[in-house]
Amino acid sequence: MDAHEVNRVRASLALFVADVFVSVPRKDQRAKGDCYLRGLMMDGRRKSVQAMAARLPDGNEQNLQQFVNQSLRGLVFSGQASDRLFHAAIRNFSYSA
Repeated sequence: MDAHEVNRVRASLALFVADVFVSVPRKDQRAKGDCYLRGLMMDGRRKSVQAMAARLPDGNEQNLQQFVNQSLRGLVFSGQASDRLFHAAIRNFSYSA
């Protein structure tokens, strides 16, 4: 996905992020989670924090690194987080040949 395509599904992705990261206590940490997932979804061979931060308009390498090192530790997925929510977040996205 390029940046435009990720932005097309951003509102739906936000609902997915809210559900998946419900156990992350702070709002700023959940926002970093949103940024991290968008970085994973975007085109690019390297999925390192440094490479993702460079591709994202709101990417901040230090914030993403902190999210990966601290916020993901002990993450508890809610019972409602599922593949269904992720597919709903991207169902309007169509791949072009």
